[in-house]
Amino acid sequence: MRRRQGAGTKARLAVLAISMAAAGFAAYLASGSEQTPVAKVVQPPTVEVLVAKSDISLGQTVTAERLQWQAWPHSTTGTNFIRRSERPNATTQLAGSIARAPFVEGEPIRDAKLVPLNGTGFMAAILPAGMRAISTPISPEIGAGGFILPNDRVDVILSKRDKNTDSVRSQVILRNMRVLAIDQAPKEKDGQNAVIGRTATLEATPEQAETLARAHMRGTLSLALRSITDGENAGNAGNRTIAIYRGVGSQSVYTCAPGCDLQ
Repeated sequence: MRRRQGAGTKARLAVLAISMAAAGFAAYLASGSEQTPVAKVVQPPTVEVLVAKSDISLGQTVTAERLQWQAWPHSTTGTNFIRRSERPNATTQLAGSIARAPFVEGEPIRDAKLVPLNGTGFMAAILPAGMRAISTPISPEIGAGGFILPNDRVDVILSKRDKNTDSVRSQVILRNMRVLAIDQAPKEKDGQNAVIGRTATLEATPEQAETLARAHMRGTLSLALRSITDGENAGNAGNRTIAIYRGVGSQSVYTCAPGCDLQ
């Protein structure tokens, strides 16, 4: 009986010894194996540039609270970006400027899109060279129900009544005109989808401004809102469409070439 117990103990000790030897050999192999090197992520050099902290609309006053410094990849910074290393006081220097064009949140601030109000009127500052700003009275009935906003494109329609025949004739006298402002508001009011005003200011060439001024003396002007995707047909860009109304249910429509006029 004692012989059997002694033999069992020896067997267990032998198995334990073999297991320990195998574990040590495995550890030796693991320590001697080559480890795969971990690639280090190299961060590109950055520079702090001035960006819009929130959306800034056309004509909105820029304040220091609407601006912030943000790290920007150095390789993608343009020459017109405002760098903190070059202009550390830019947030206070630009405060009080007016946005010539909208900024979206996170967009780099550029001087070309701001108008410093140092005695120069805002409207004169945003007009392109050679263009004029001319105003025309509007109402919800003749201004697309109040849904015309700055930067929209409109056609100007002249309508006048013939006293002899009591007919009303209309023609598009100006096409694809840019709206600069509604009343004195050059931007959409907060929380509103439309600005119902009494006056629309349009961007025009000197010749277009003269045409609009003469049309005021001849009849009633209406603004037709154009689709944002509407493009001018190059083949008919100079033509004007005339609609002649001769009472209820009677209408004639035709197209005339440049230089024709309502009779």
